Amino acid sequence: MYHHVKKLMYTVRVGTPDPRFGRMLLEQFGGANGELAAAMQYSIQGLNCDDPARKDLLMDIGTEELSHLEVIGTLARLHLKPTNVTRSAAEADPLIAICGGGGVNLFNSQGNPWTADYLKISGQIEVDLRNNIAAEARAKIVYERLIDFTDDAGSKDALQFLMTREITHMKAFMKALDSLGKGALEIGARPPTPGVVDQYFNDSTGEGDAGKDLRGPWNQGDGWEFVEAPAFKDLMDASGAR
Repeated sequence: MYHHVKKLMYTVRVGTPDPRFGRMLLEQFGGANGELAAAMQYSIQGLNCDDPARKDLLMDIGTEELSHLEVIGTLARLHLKPTNVTRSAAEADPLIAICGGGGVNLFNSQGNPWTADYLKISGQIEVDLRNNIAAEARAKIVYERLIDFTDDAGSKDALQFLMTREITHMKAFMKALDSLGKGALEIGARPPTPGVVDQYFNDSTGEGDAGKDLRGPWNQGDGWEFVEAPAFKDLMDASGAR
């Protein structure tokens, strides 16, 4: 059950409206990394979750994301409002001015409609939690960039709040993932094939303008078998080359 309280989670204040910035804000309203996508992703994951504790986590954060949607929507609306009253602002964004009357709608900053294709829902809790951690990280970066593109103090404050909550949610999802007691590579029920799982394929070889082959903990030590240019392995074996 949902209940709307007539109060924003964070009070939004805008000094001088900027319709162009308002359009940027729509990325976090109806975009791939926006608040509606987060609210739907976590809530639907929660509906699918049989674990009562983690279901509660998903529904809590999914519901909070709806509150964030209200905050970012209000902020965008305040910035977009001049498109409904001045011709110059309307000409800068006819889609918002003519079709939307200077208001928000479910599309991103480029006018592309929101789609359920944005959602990452697997029905496997350890996979869903990892998807959610990545989603919060992407949203955090988008908020950082939005903050950099406005000089309005009230807008910066609201965006800073929303950006900070992304880290809070990331922390909660990480703790929930850790609490499952699974190893970092324990996904699902079936184990990987021994041997094959520890082979690192050096598929980008040589040295040139794009760089050179380098080694690190991702391809050496700790049980790794470094396989040089597997695409050419048969040719090298036939020629005796190393």
